[in-house]
Amino acid sequence: MVAVAILAAGKGTRMKSSLPKVLHPVGGCSMVERVLNSVAGLTPSHQLIIVGFGQEKVQQALAHRQGLTFIEQAEQLGTGHAVQQVIPHLEGFDG
Repeated sequence: MVAVAILAAGKGTRMKSSLPKVLHPVGGCSMVERVLNSVAGLTPSHQLIIVGFGQEKVQQALAHRQGLTFIEQAEQLGTGHAVQQVIPHLEGFDG
């Protein structure tokens, strides 16, 4: 089994936008969609998306995708904290 965790909780304050950073388009596709497309070749059994700022918008933008699990990072305490939110969802995985 392969699990993929995508960190998508950041505000992107330097972007000066109310749109969550991961929803900004790059080459005609949002950043988070680009990452999901990139990992599709791994055929992950679990795709875990850590959301925070603008989580409703992110979930809505990805509603058409199957097999995503959204994990809320309620407090924005950094990248390490975001990764910690994934740990309870990885029971049974090695490595």
